[in-house]
Amino acid sequence: IISAGWDPGSDSVVRTLLQAIAPKGLSYTNFGPGMSMGHTVAVKAIDGVKAALSMTIPTGTGIHRRMVYIELEDGYDFDKVATAIKTDAYFVNDETHVIQVPCVDELKDMGHGVNMTRKGVSGKTQNQLFEFNMRINNPALTGQVLVCAARASMRQLPGCYTMIEIPMIDLLNGDREDLIAHLV
Repeated sequence: IISAGWDPGSDSVVRTLLQAIAPKGLSYTNFGPGMSMGHTVAVKAIDGVKAALSMTIPTGTGIHRRMVYIELEDGYDFDKVATAIKTDAYFVNDETHVIQVPCVDELKDMGHGVNMTRKGVSGKTQNQLFEFNMRINNPALTGQVLVCAARASMRQLPGCYTMIEIPMIDLLNGDREDLIAHLV
């Protein structure tokens, strides 16, 4: 199962459900505020960065601001490192602010979140509005989704799948009939 984390992954499943119940409309995924593991790793790979934290700040309608906090390696120019971060492919499409700090570890919080909204039409009924919110510990939730995906992969025919192609019940631990009796 590919793209199995919380996004892409479990958020993809929620977006799919929202689009299924309002086929016409607009969806927005707003991440944060919180630590982006992927963006933080990307910053750490840039020459001159000793330690980093990249925070995702939602500005609405699926647009995000990146607040990047870095400790510099000795001998590196902050402005050059900041420019390298802002022009990196991972950051170039977002408003990005780079701030030098004495100690990144004093800022770290593994919390993150997401707000997904869909405004659309169900059948002929206009003005349907759906909203889904999560506040999470990023690594813990990512790990749990990977466990669910691993479980579900054992219940599929050989092949490659995304989370939205997997029957929801296959993600769950337990007896199928008991799960149906409890959840339906």
